Amino acid sequence: MSVFLGIDIGTSGTRTLAIQETGEILASATREYPLSTPHPGWSEQDPEHWWTAVVETVQAALYEGKIEPADVRGIGLSGQMHGSVFLNRDQKVIRPALLWNDQRTTRECAEIEEKAGGRSKLIELVANPALTGFTAPKILWLRNNEPQHYEQLTQVLLPKDYIRFRLTGEYATEVSDASGTLLLDVRNRQWSKTLLGLLQIDASLLPNVYESEEVSGTLTPTVAQQLGLPAGVPVVGGGGDQAAGAVGNGIVSRGVISATLGTSGVVFAHSDEVQIDPDGRLHTFCHAVRGKWHVMGCVLSAGGSLQWYCNQLGQAEITTANAMGVDPYVLLSAEAAQAPAGSEGLFFLPYLTGERSPLNDPHARGAWIGLTWRHGRPHMVRSVMEGATYTMRDCLEVTREMQIPVNEIRVSGGGARSPFWKQLQADIYGQPVVTINAEQGPAYGVALLAAAGTGAYKDVVEACETTIRVVSKTEPDATAQARYNQAYPIHRKLYQSLKADFRTIGDFVNS
Repeated sequence: MSVFLGIDIGTSGTRTLAIQETGEILASATREYPLSTPHPGWSEQDPEHWWTAVVETVQAALYEGKIEPADVRGIGLSGQMHGSVFLNRDQKVIRPALLWNDQRTTRECAEIEEKAGGRSKLIELVANPALTGFTAPKILWLRNNEPQHYEQLTQVLLPKDYIRFRLTGEYATEVSDASGTLLLDVRNRQWSKTLLGLLQIDASLLPNVYESEEVSGTLTPTVAQQLGLPAGVPVVGGGGDQAAGAVGNGIVSRGVISATLGTSGVVFAHSDEVQIDPDGRLHTFCHAVRGKWHVMGCVLSAGGSLQWYCNQLGQAEITTANAMGVDPYVLLSAEAAQAPAGSEGLFFLPYLTGERSPLNDPHARGAWIGLTWRHGRPHMVRSVMEGATYTMRDCLEVTREMQIPVNEIRVSGGGARSPFWKQLQADIYGQPVVTINAEQGPAYGVALLAAAGTGAYKDVVEACETTIRVVSKTEPDATAQARYNQAYPIHRKLYQSLKADFRTIGDFVNS
Protein backbone atom coordinates (compact mmCIF):
# COMPACT_ATOMS: atom_id res chain seq x y z
CA MET A 1 0.00 0.00 0.00
CA SER A 2 1.25 3.49 -0.89
CA VAL A 3 0.55 6.23 1.64
CA PHE A 4 0.98 9.98 1.20
CA LEU A 5 1.06 12.60 3.94
CA GLY A 6 -0.30 16.12 3.62
CA ILE A 7 0.84 18.60 6.27
CA ASP A 8 -0.91 21.97 6.55
CA ILE A 9 0.66 24.70 8.74
CA GLY A 10 -2.43 26.75 9.56
CA THR A 11 -2.81 29.90 11.61
CA SER A 12 -4.61 28.23 14.51
CA GLY A 13 -3.03 24.79 14.22
CA THR A 14 -1.26 22.19 12.10
CA ARG A 15 -3.03 19.26 10.50
CA THR A 16 -1.47 16.10 9.11
CA LEU A 17 -3.57 13.90 6.84
CA ALA A 18 -2.66 10.43 5.57
CA ILE A 19 -4.28 9.12 2.37
CA GLN A 20 -4.02 6.06 0.19
CA GLU A 21 -3.17 6.31 -3.49
CA THR A 22 -6.91 5.99 -4.21
CA GLY A 23 -7.62 9.15 -2.21
CA GLU A 24 -9.12 7.31 0.77
CA ILE A 25 -8.34 9.04 4.06
CA LEU A 26 -6.55 6.80 6.52
CA ALA A 27 -5.94 9.17 9.43
CA SER A 28 -5.91 12.80 10.50
CA ALA A 29 -4.37 14.63 13.45
CA THR A 30 -4.42 18.28 14.51
CA ARG A 31 -2.51 20.29 17.09
CA GLU A 32 -3.30 23.90 17.97
CA TYR A 33 -0.93 26.68 19.03
CA PRO A 34 -1.20 30.33 20.11
CA LEU A 35 -1.07 33.54 18.10
CA SER A 36 0.51 36.67 19.54
CA THR A 37 -0.67 40.27 19.02
CA PRO A 38 1.97 42.36 20.84
CA HIS A 39 0.57 45.62 19.39
CA PRO A 40 -2.71 46.57 17.70
CA GLY A 41 -2.67 45.30 14.12
CA TRP A 42 0.31 43.01 14.72
CA SER A 43 0.07 39.22 14.35
CA GLU A 44 2.98 36.89 15.11
CA GLN A 45 3.80 33.26 15.88
CA ASP A 46 6.79 31.28 17.09
CA PRO A 47 7.85 28.91 14.27
CA GLU A 48 8.98 26.40 16.87
CA HIS A 49 5.31 25.86 17.72
CA TRP A 50 4.71 24.82 14.09
CA TRP A 51 7.56 22.33 14.22
CA THR A 52 6.40 20.77 17.48
CA ALA A 53 2.89 20.42 15.99
CA VAL A 54 4.28 18.77 12.85
CA VAL A 55 6.20 16.16 14.85
CA GLU A 56 3.18 15.41 17.06
CA THR A 57 0.64 15.21 14.22
CA VAL A 58 2.79 13.02 11.98
CA GLN A 59 3.38 10.62 14.84
CA ALA A 60 -0.33 10.68 15.77
CA ALA A 61 -1.50 10.10 12.18
CA LEU A 62 0.83 7.12 11.75
CA TYR A 63 -0.43 5.64 15.01
CA GLU A 64 -4.12 6.33 14.36
CA GLY A 65 -4.03 4.93 10.83
CA LYS A 66 -1.90 1.92 11.83
CA ILE A 67 0.39 2.94 8.97
CA GLU A 68 3.59 1.06 8.32
CA PRO A 69 6.35 3.71 8.03
CA ALA A 70 7.79 1.97 4.97
CA ASP A 71 4.48 2.53 3.13
CA VAL A 72 4.85 6.33 3.21
CA ARG A 73 5.95 7.29 -0.30
CA GLY A 74 5.79 11.07 -0.20
CA ILE A 75 4.98 14.20 1.80
CA GLY A 76 3.29 17.40 0.66
CA LEU A 77 3.40 20.72 2.52
CA SER A 78 0.86 23.50 2.71
CA GLY A 79 0.53 26.48 4.98
CA GLN A 80 -0.68 29.96 5.73
CA MET A 81 0.59 32.25 3.00
CA HIS A 82 2.66 35.46 3.10
CA GLY A 83 4.20 34.90 6.56
CA SER A 84 7.88 35.60 7.04
CA VAL A 85 10.39 33.50 8.95
CA PHE A 86 13.72 35.30 9.30
CA LEU A 87 16.84 33.13 9.75
CA ASN A 88 20.42 34.09 10.61
CA ARG A 89 23.66 32.50 9.38
CA ASP A 90 23.35 29.84 12.09
CA GLN A 91 19.96 28.89 10.57
CA LYS A 92 18.18 30.05 13.72
CA VAL A 93 14.98 32.09 13.83
CA ILE A 94 15.79 35.75 14.53
CA ARG A 95 12.37 36.91 15.76
CA PRO A 96 8.74 35.70 15.77
CA ALA A 97 7.26 35.27 12.30
CA LEU A 98 5.04 38.05 10.92
CA LEU A 99 1.79 36.50 9.66
CA TRP A 100 -0.55 37.03 6.72
CA ASN A 101 -3.02 39.07 8.79
CA ASP A 102 -0.39 41.42 10.23
CA GLN A 103 -1.23 45.04 9.32
CA ARG A 104 1.91 46.91 10.38
CA THR A 105 3.34 47.48 6.89
CA THR A 106 1.18 50.28 5.42
CA ARG A 107 4.21 52.57 5.00
CA GLU A 108 6.27 49.81 3.43
CA CYS A 109 3.51 49.12 0.89
CA ALA A 110 3.62 52.77 -0.13
CA GLU A 111 7.42 52.54 -0.32
CA ILE A 112 7.20 49.51 -2.64
CA GLU A 113 4.75 51.22 -4.98
CA GLU A 114 6.91 54.34 -5.09
CA LYS A 115 10.12 52.42 -5.84
CA ALA A 116 8.36 50.31 -8.48
CA GLY A 117 7.22 53.44 -10.30
CA GLY A 118 3.59 53.35 -9.21
CA ARG A 119 0.81 50.86 -8.60
CA SER A 120 0.24 50.06 -12.29
CA LYS A 121 3.92 49.39 -12.89
CA LEU A 122 4.08 47.14 -9.85
CA ILE A 123 1.11 45.10 -11.12
CA GLU A 124 2.89 44.78 -14.48
CA LEU A 125 5.99 43.41 -12.72
CA VAL A 126 4.45 40.95 -10.26
CA ALA A 127 0.73 40.80 -11.23
CA ASN A 128 -0.45 42.22 -7.87
CA PRO A 129 -0.50 45.46 -5.87
CA ALA A 130 1.35 45.87 -2.57
CA LEU A 131 -0.81 44.67 0.32
CA THR A 132 -0.01 44.75 4.02
CA GLY A 133 -0.30 40.98 4.32
CA PHE A 134 2.32 40.16 1.70
CA THR A 135 5.90 39.13 2.48
CA ALA A 136 7.89 41.83 0.66
CA PRO A 137 6.62 44.69 2.86
CA LYS A 138 7.46 42.57 5.93
CA ILE A 139 11.08 42.33 4.78
CA LEU A 140 11.19 46.10 4.34
CA TRP A 141 9.56 46.58 7.74
CA LEU A 142 12.34 44.54 9.34
CA ARG A 143 14.94 46.65 7.53
CA ASN A 144 13.24 49.93 8.49
CA ASN A 145 12.30 49.14 12.07
CA GLU A 146 14.60 46.41 13.39
CA PRO A 147 17.93 47.03 11.64
CA GLN A 148 19.74 44.98 14.27
CA HIS A 149 17.75 41.96 13.13
CA TYR A 150 18.01 42.78 9.43
CA GLU A 151 21.80 42.83 9.70
CA GLN A 152 21.67 39.18 10.85
CA LEU A 153 19.34 38.10 8.05
CA THR A 154 20.52 35.39 5.66
CA GLN A 155 17.26 33.68 4.60
CA VAL A 156 13.54 34.48 4.42
CA LEU A 157 11.14 31.53 4.36
CA LEU A 158 7.38 31.16 4.20
CA PRO A 159 5.79 29.14 7.04
CA LYS A 160 5.51 25.80 5.21
CA ASP A 161 8.98 26.29 3.74
CA TYR A 162 10.47 26.67 7.19
CA ILE A 163 9.00 23.25 7.98
CA ARG A 164 10.50 21.96 4.72
CA PHE A 165 13.87 23.24 5.89
CA ARG A 166 13.45 21.43 9.21
CA LEU A 167 12.43 18.21 7.41
CA THR A 168 15.02 18.20 4.62
CA GLY A 169 17.68 20.80 5.33
CA GLU A 170 16.80 22.48 2.01
CA TYR A 171 15.93 26.12 1.39
CA ALA A 172 13.10 25.82 -1.13
CA THR A 173 9.65 27.13 -1.97
CA GLU A 174 7.20 26.61 -4.83
CA VAL A 175 5.41 28.87 -7.28
CA SER A 176 1.95 29.18 -5.67
CA ASP A 177 3.17 30.30 -2.23
CA ALA A 178 6.01 32.37 -3.70
CA SER A 179 3.41 34.31 -5.72
CA GLY A 180 2.11 35.74 -2.44
CA THR A 181 5.43 37.27 -1.46
CA LEU A 182 5.01 40.06 -4.06
CA LEU A 183 8.54 39.23 -5.22
CA LEU A 184 7.72 36.59 -7.86
CA ASP A 185 7.52 37.30 -11.58
CA VAL A 186 4.20 35.47 -11.82
CA ARG A 187 4.20 35.35 -15.62
CA ASN A 188 7.56 33.60 -15.78
CA ARG A 189 7.33 31.69 -12.46
CA GLN A 190 10.64 32.95 -11.07
CA TRP A 191 11.86 35.64 -8.69
CA SER A 192 11.57 39.14 -10.15
CA LYS A 193 15.13 40.40 -10.53
CA THR A 194 13.74 43.79 -11.51
CA LEU A 195 11.69 44.33 -8.36
CA LEU A 196 14.35 42.86 -6.09
CA GLY A 197 16.77 45.37 -7.56
CA LEU A 198 14.40 48.30 -7.12
CA LEU A 199 13.79 47.34 -3.49
CA GLN A 200 17.47 46.55 -2.86
CA ILE A 201 16.66 43.09 -1.55
CA ASP A 202 19.46 40.56 -2.08
CA ALA A 203 18.17 37.59 -4.10
CA SER A 204 20.27 35.27 -1.93
CA LEU A 205 17.79 35.86 0.90
CA LEU A 206 15.17 33.89 -1.05
CA PRO A 207 15.01 30.10 -1.55
CA ASN A 208 14.97 28.15 -4.82
CA VAL A 209 11.56 27.98 -6.55
CA TYR A 210 9.98 24.67 -7.63
CA GLU A 211 6.74 23.61 -9.26
CA SER A 212 4.26 22.36 -6.71
CA GLU A 213 4.52 18.62 -7.42
CA GLU A 214 8.30 18.63 -7.85
CA VAL A 215 10.42 16.86 -5.26
CA SER A 216 12.27 19.58 -3.35
CA GLY A 217 14.17 17.42 -0.86
CA THR A 218 14.06 14.26 1.23
CA LEU A 219 13.76 13.54 4.95
CA THR A 220 17.08 13.71 6.75
CA PRO A 221 18.02 10.66 8.84
CA THR A 222 17.77 12.57 12.14
CA VAL A 223 14.32 13.98 11.42
CA ALA A 224 13.08 10.71 9.95
CA GLN A 225 13.95 8.95 13.21
CA GLN A 226 12.16 11.67 15.19
CA LEU A 227 9.00 11.32 13.08
CA GLY A 228 9.07 7.54 12.90
CA LEU A 229 9.57 7.44 9.13
CA PRO A 230 12.31 6.11 6.85
CA ALA A 231 15.07 8.50 5.81
CA GLY A 232 14.86 9.69 2.23
CA VAL A 233 11.06 10.05 1.92
CA PRO A 234 10.49 12.67 -0.84
CA VAL A 235 9.00 16.04 0.09
CA VAL A 236 7.31 17.80 -2.84
CA GLY A 237 6.93 21.54 -3.33
CA GLY A 238 3.37 21.60 -2.07
CA GLY A 239 1.32 24.78 -2.16
CA GLY A 240 0.12 27.84 -0.35
CA ASP A 241 -3.02 27.00 1.56
CA GLN A 242 -5.38 28.46 -1.03
CA ALA A 243 -3.84 26.75 -4.06
CA ALA A 244 -3.50 23.52 -2.07
CA GLY A 245 -7.12 23.77 -0.94
CA ALA A 246 -8.16 24.31 -4.55
CA VAL A 247 -6.36 21.13 -5.59
CA GLY A 248 -8.16 19.37 -2.74
CA ASN A 249 -11.44 20.70 -4.18
CA GLY A 250 -10.55 19.66 -7.73
CA ILE A 251 -10.26 23.23 -9.05
CA VAL A 252 -7.82 22.26 -11.78
CA SER A 253 -9.73 23.16 -14.96
CA ARG A 254 -11.32 26.26 -16.48
CA GLY A 255 -14.86 27.16 -15.40
CA VAL A 256 -14.85 25.35 -12.04
CA ILE A 257 -14.74 27.85 -9.15
CA SER A 258 -14.37 27.29 -5.44
CA ALA A 259 -16.00 29.45 -2.78
CA THR A 260 -14.55 28.61 0.61
CA LEU A 261 -16.16 30.18 3.68
CA GLY A 262 -13.89 29.67 6.66
CA THR A 263 -12.54 32.34 8.99
CA SER A 264 -11.60 34.13 5.80
CA GLY A 265 -13.50 33.65 2.57
CA VAL A 266 -11.81 32.74 -0.71
CA VAL A 267 -13.10 32.73 -4.26
CA PHE A 268 -10.65 30.77 -6.42
CA ALA A 269 -10.68 30.35 -10.21
CA HIS A 270 -8.32 28.23 -12.34
CA SER A 271 -6.79 29.94 -15.39
CA ASP A 272 -4.89 28.37 -18.27
CA GLU A 273 -3.08 31.64 -18.91
CA VAL A 274 -2.05 34.73 -16.94
CA GLN A 275 -5.12 36.92 -16.41
CA ILE A 276 -4.58 40.10 -14.40
CA ASP A 277 -7.11 42.59 -13.10
CA PRO A 278 -5.49 45.97 -13.92
CA ASP A 279 -7.06 47.45 -10.79
CA GLY A 280 -5.55 44.75 -8.58
CA ARG A 281 -8.90 43.84 -7.01
CA LEU A 282 -8.14 40.10 -7.22
CA HIS A 283 -4.82 38.33 -6.91
CA THR A 284 -3.23 36.57 -9.85
CA PHE A 285 -0.89 33.82 -8.64
CA CYS A 286 0.75 30.72 -10.06
CA HIS A 287 -1.43 27.66 -9.52
CA ALA A 288 -0.23 24.44 -7.93
CA VAL A 289 -0.95 22.87 -11.33
CA ARG A 290 2.23 22.94 -13.42
CA GLY A 291 2.23 25.76 -15.96
CA LYS A 292 -1.16 27.14 -14.88
CA TRP A 293 -2.32 30.16 -12.90
CA HIS A 294 -5.23 31.16 -10.71
CA VAL A 295 -7.23 34.25 -9.88
CA MET A 296 -8.23 34.61 -6.24
CA GLY A 297 -10.22 36.93 -4.05
CA CYS A 298 -9.73 36.85 -0.29
CA VAL A 299 -12.33 38.22 2.15
CA LEU A 300 -10.61 38.66 5.49
CA SER A 301 -13.55 38.21 7.90
CA ALA A 302 -16.16 36.01 6.22
CA GLY A 303 -16.91 33.17 8.61
CA GLY A 304 -14.81 35.18 11.04
CA SER A 305 -17.63 37.72 11.26
CA LEU A 306 -20.04 35.05 12.42
CA GLN A 307 -17.38 33.79 14.83
CA TRP A 308 -17.07 37.34 16.21
CA TYR A 309 -20.86 37.57 16.59
CA CYS A 310 -20.96 34.22 18.38
CA ASN A 311 -18.13 35.11 20.75
CA GLN A 312 -19.29 38.62 21.56
CA LEU A 313 -23.09 38.51 21.28
CA GLY A 314 -24.02 34.85 21.23
CA GLN A 315 -23.56 33.86 24.85
CA ALA A 316 -27.19 32.74 25.11
CA GLU A 317 -26.78 30.44 22.10
CA ILE A 318 -23.49 29.10 23.47
CA THR A 319 -25.06 28.29 26.84
CA THR A 320 -28.08 26.60 25.24
CA ALA A 321 -25.90 24.70 22.78
CA ASN A 322 -23.69 23.38 25.57
CA ALA A 323 -26.76 22.15 27.46
CA MET A 324 -28.10 20.47 24.30
CA GLY A 325 -24.74 19.04 23.26
CA VAL A 326 -24.79 20.74 19.86
CA ASP A 327 -22.62 23.28 18.03
CA PRO A 328 -23.73 26.88 18.80
CA TYR A 329 -23.49 27.69 15.09
CA VAL A 330 -26.38 25.26 14.49
CA LEU A 331 -28.53 27.41 16.77
CA LEU A 332 -27.31 30.64 15.16
CA SER A 333 -28.26 29.30 11.71
CA ALA A 334 -31.70 28.31 12.97
CA GLU A 335 -32.14 31.77 14.46
CA ALA A 336 -31.06 33.44 11.20
CA ALA A 337 -33.64 31.37 9.30
CA GLN A 338 -36.38 33.12 11.28
CA ALA A 339 -35.64 36.42 9.51
CA PRO A 340 -36.59 36.99 5.86
CA ALA A 341 -34.14 37.25 2.97
CA GLY A 342 -32.55 40.69 3.07
CA SER A 343 -33.06 40.98 6.85
CA GLU A 344 -35.72 43.66 6.34
CA GLY A 345 -33.16 46.22 5.25
CA LEU A 346 -30.47 45.49 7.85
CA PHE A 347 -26.99 45.32 6.29
CA PHE A 348 -23.74 44.22 7.87
CA LEU A 349 -20.34 45.18 6.47
CA PRO A 350 -17.92 42.41 7.56
CA TYR A 351 -14.72 44.46 7.46
CA LEU A 352 -13.69 43.66 11.03
CA THR A 353 -9.98 43.45 10.16
CA GLY A 354 -9.96 45.77 7.17
CA GLU A 355 -10.57 44.18 3.80
CA ARG A 356 -8.46 42.65 1.08
CA SER A 357 -10.51 41.65 -1.98
CA PRO A 358 -11.76 43.47 -3.87
CA LEU A 359 -11.39 46.66 -1.78
CA ASN A 360 -7.73 46.43 -0.71
CA ASP A 361 -8.50 48.76 2.19
CA PRO A 362 -6.88 48.12 5.60
CA HIS A 363 -8.87 51.07 7.01
CA ALA A 364 -12.31 49.51 6.33
CA ARG A 365 -14.40 48.77 9.41
CA GLY A 366 -17.34 46.56 10.27
CA ALA A 367 -20.78 48.13 10.57
CA TRP A 368 -24.49 47.43 10.92
CA ILE A 369 -26.53 49.83 8.80
CA GLY A 370 -30.31 50.16 8.71
CA LEU A 371 -31.21 49.17 12.28
CA THR A 372 -34.81 49.83 13.31
CA TRP A 373 -37.13 48.79 16.17
CA ARG A 374 -38.29 45.85 14.04
CA HIS A 375 -34.87 44.23 14.01
CA GLY A 376 -34.07 41.52 16.55
CA ARG A 377 -31.42 38.88 17.00
CA PRO A 378 -32.59 36.79 14.00
CA HIS A 379 -32.15 39.81 11.71
CA MET A 380 -28.75 40.61 13.20
CA VAL A 381 -27.26 37.15 12.82
CA ARG A 382 -28.77 36.69 9.34
CA SER A 383 -27.41 40.05 8.23
CA VAL A 384 -23.92 38.98 9.35
CA MET A 385 -24.15 35.83 7.23
CA GLU A 386 -25.59 37.79 4.31
CA GLY A 387 -22.89 40.46 4.55
CA ALA A 388 -20.12 37.88 4.44
CA THR A 389 -21.75 36.23 1.42
CA TYR A 390 -22.25 39.55 -0.40
CA THR A 391 -18.50 40.16 -0.11
CA MET A 392 -17.87 36.73 -1.62
CA ARG A 393 -20.17 37.72 -4.49
CA ASP A 394 -18.07 40.90 -4.87
CA CYS A 395 -15.14 38.64 -5.78
CA LEU A 396 -17.27 36.51 -8.10
CA GLU A 397 -18.44 39.62 -9.96
CA VAL A 398 -14.84 40.74 -10.59
CA THR A 399 -14.02 37.20 -11.76
CA ARG A 400 -16.82 37.45 -14.32
CA GLU A 401 -15.62 40.94 -15.37
CA MET A 402 -12.26 39.34 -16.20
CA GLN A 403 -14.06 37.01 -18.65
CA ILE A 404 -13.35 33.95 -16.51
CA PRO A 405 -16.31 31.56 -16.81
CA VAL A 406 -18.16 30.60 -13.62
CA ASN A 407 -19.80 27.35 -14.74
CA GLU A 408 -19.72 25.50 -11.43
CA ILE A 409 -19.27 26.80 -7.89
CA ARG A 410 -17.89 24.29 -5.39
CA VAL A 411 -18.50 25.43 -1.82
CA SER A 412 -16.51 24.31 1.20
CA GLY A 413 -15.61 25.33 4.74
CA GLY A 414 -18.12 26.14 7.48
CA GLY A 415 -20.35 27.83 4.92
CA ALA A 416 -20.83 24.48 3.17
CA ARG A 417 -21.39 22.42 6.32
CA SER A 418 -24.37 24.60 7.28
CA PRO A 419 -27.38 23.76 5.06
CA PHE A 420 -28.80 27.23 5.73
CA TRP A 421 -25.60 29.02 4.70
CA LYS A 422 -25.18 26.76 1.67
CA GLN A 423 -28.68 27.77 0.50
CA LEU A 424 -27.87 31.40 1.27
CA GLN A 425 -24.83 31.19 -1.00
CA ALA A 426 -26.85 29.74 -3.88
CA ASP A 427 -29.45 32.51 -3.45
CA ILE A 428 -26.90 35.36 -3.29
CA TYR A 429 -24.57 34.01 -5.99
CA GLY A 430 -27.59 33.42 -8.18
CA GLN A 431 -26.64 29.95 -9.37
CA PRO A 432 -26.42 26.39 -8.00
CA VAL A 433 -23.63 25.46 -5.62
CA VAL A 434 -22.21 21.96 -5.22
CA THR A 435 -20.17 20.04 -2.66
CA ILE A 436 -17.65 17.27 -3.23
CA ASN A 437 -16.76 14.00 -1.56
CA ALA A 438 -13.42 15.06 -0.08
CA GLU A 439 -13.77 18.40 1.66
CA GLN A 440 -10.55 18.06 3.59
CA GLY A 441 -8.84 21.31 2.66
CA PRO A 442 -5.18 22.05 1.93
CA ALA A 443 -3.78 18.93 3.64
CA TYR A 444 -5.70 16.73 1.20
CA GLY A 445 -4.55 18.82 -1.76
CA VAL A 446 -0.86 18.53 -0.93
CA ALA A 447 -1.20 14.81 -0.23
CA LEU A 448 -2.48 14.54 -3.83
CA LEU A 449 0.46 16.67 -4.98
CA ALA A 450 2.80 14.25 -3.20
CA ALA A 451 1.11 11.33 -4.99
CA ALA A 452 1.45 13.05 -8.36
CA GLY A 453 5.03 14.14 -7.75
CA THR A 454 6.24 10.67 -6.78
CA GLY A 455 4.69 8.85 -9.73
CA ALA A 456 1.35 7.55 -8.43
CA TYR A 457 -0.36 9.72 -11.07
CA LYS A 458 0.93 11.27 -14.28
CA ASP A 459 -0.01 14.76 -13.03
CA VAL A 460 -2.15 16.71 -10.57
CA VAL A 461 -5.15 16.82 -12.90
CA GLU A 462 -5.28 13.03 -13.14
CA ALA A 463 -4.96 12.76 -9.34
CA CYS A 464 -7.97 15.05 -8.86
CA GLU A 465 -10.09 13.43 -11.58
CA THR A 466 -9.48 10.02 -10.02
CA THR A 467 -10.27 10.91 -6.43
CA ILE A 468 -12.76 13.84 -6.39
CA ARG A 469 -16.44 13.88 -7.39
CA VAL A 470 -19.51 16.08 -6.83
CA VAL A 471 -21.92 14.63 -4.24
CA SER A 472 -24.61 17.30 -3.72
CA LYS A 473 -26.18 20.28 -5.48
CA THR A 474 -28.18 23.18 -4.01
CA GLU A 475 -30.38 25.23 -6.35
CA PRO A 476 -31.17 28.89 -5.62
CA ASP A 477 -34.65 29.75 -4.37
CA ALA A 478 -36.15 32.05 -7.02
CA THR A 479 -37.93 34.35 -4.54
CA ALA A 480 -34.88 34.77 -2.30
CA GLN A 481 -32.61 35.23 -5.32
CA ALA A 482 -34.79 38.07 -6.60
CA ARG A 483 -34.73 39.75 -3.17
CA TYR A 484 -30.94 39.49 -2.96
CA ASN A 485 -30.55 40.91 -6.45
CA GLN A 486 -32.35 43.99 -5.11
CA ALA A 487 -30.24 44.15 -1.95
CA TYR A 488 -26.81 43.49 -3.43
CA PRO A 489 -26.36 46.90 -5.15
CA ILE A 490 -27.17 48.58 -1.81
CA HIS A 491 -24.44 46.53 -0.14
CA ARG A 492 -21.91 47.61 -2.77
CA LYS A 493 -22.82 51.28 -2.37
CA LEU A 494 -22.53 51.33 1.42
CA TYR A 495 -18.76 50.84 1.48
CA GLN A 496 -18.23 53.64 -1.02
CA SER A 497 -20.42 55.94 1.09
CA LEU A 498 -18.41 55.18 4.24
CA LYS A 499 -14.90 54.78 2.83
CA ALA A 500 -13.63 58.22 3.87
CA ASP A 501 -15.29 57.92 7.28
CA PHE A 502 -13.51 54.62 7.94
CA ARG A 503 -10.14 56.31 7.42
CA THR A 504 -11.18 59.17 9.72
CA ILE A 505 -12.15 56.66 12.40
CA GLY A 506 -8.77 54.96 12.06
CA ASP A 507 -6.97 58.31 12.43
CA PHE A 508 -9.03 59.00 15.57
CA VAL A 509 -8.17 55.62 17.11
CA ASN A 510 -4.47 56.07 16.39
CA SER A 511 -4.30 59.71 17.53
